[in-house]
Amino acid sequence: MKDPGSRIRVAVFAMVLLKRRVLARKITAALPAAVIAVIFLYAVWPWLPATGHHHRTRTVVFYGFSILGEAMNRGIFPAFEKLWYDRTGEEVEFLASFAGSGTITNQMIMGVPADLAFLSLELDAQRLSAAGVISPGSWRSLPYHGVVNRTPFIILVRPGNPKDIQDFTDLARDGVGVIHPDPLTSGGANWAIVAEYGAGVRRPGAGPDAGYDLLLGVWRNVTAQAASARAARTQFENGFGDALITYEQEALYDRARGKLRADIVYPRSTILSEHTLVVVERNVGREERELVHAFVDFLWSEEAQRIFADYGFRSVIEGLNAEHPEFGTVEDPFLVSDYGGWARAKRDIVDSIWRDRVLPELRR
Repeated sequence: MKDPGSRIRVAVFAMVLLKRRVLARKITAALPAAVIAVIFLYAVWPWLPATGHHHRTRTVVFYGFSILGEAMNRGIFPAFEKLWYDRTGEEVEFLASFAGSGTITNQMIMGVPADLAFLSLELDAQRLSAAGVISPGSWRSLPYHGVVNRTPFIILVRPGNPKDIQDFTDLARDGVGVIHPDPLTSGGANWAIVAEYGAGVRRPGAGPDAGYDLLLGVWRNVTAQAASARAARTQFENGFGDALITYEQEALYDRARGKLRADIVYPRSTILSEHTLVVVERNVGREERELVHAFVDFLWSEEAQRIFADYGFRSVIEGLNAEHPEFGTVEDPFLVSDYGGWARAKRDIVDSIWRDRVLPELRR
């Protein structure tokens, strides 16, 4: 039987999800009394007579960016649940929600009771810190400064590559339709913007405006945007556009299962995205602290890092990546730290160039 604290947290989680769905449908009436009663009954069940306490189940509330779903639900969570049961005899359940990194960050700022969040980019950790959800820079005290795994940004094209797309520069040609996640809600979209900019400035003989020029050329050809990298992938699979800029992980995971209906193009220069874990200590009760911190430690264990690699993510433990020949070769990989980290890249590239120069030019 769940401990009372966990059941209350589950009830709050359920009510937050219900409220979000109600708002999405623009229903302004109060939740049905019956639904509220059921949730309340679930929360107080341990105090009712004759319920019994045969065993204890612990609950962790986890939020993650969109492409993590399969790796966490099918790989990481079950592995940790077994480890914890073998160690303590206690069962663990994860209540998880996956969406665009910007979306889950907004939800956490609004108060959803997450214990942990796995974000697409450190910029969203900085937003949580600025909003007082987590302590400033707290993620940097974790292993690898909070980075759990990586993946380069690549281009998916139609089978046979009929547009002969070989690099980001080809996405700026006339007649090429590009599908792109939305930078307002998707961490992947922000990674893609820095990837496109970096590919421009790192070309041999590039001029001072090469990054702007390439961003402008690519975004002139963006024909559809979606709230997350996963949603953009769905648009592409439904026949929109000629190319999709996305995480390598998405493509490798589907190719390994025979589900990839596209070809992978590795740009000459592209960014290695780095994905950040944060712990929302204010939501972690004293009784749950040992469990949550054990799960955090597990994410950087060789067992967990191998699971991530099996699902297409590149491990932060470099030696493990050699076990996966399916990882493609990038001639000139770079990191966001090459552009001063996310705070500076957001200011100098995403805002000053893409938002303030590229978007106004597109509206003319």
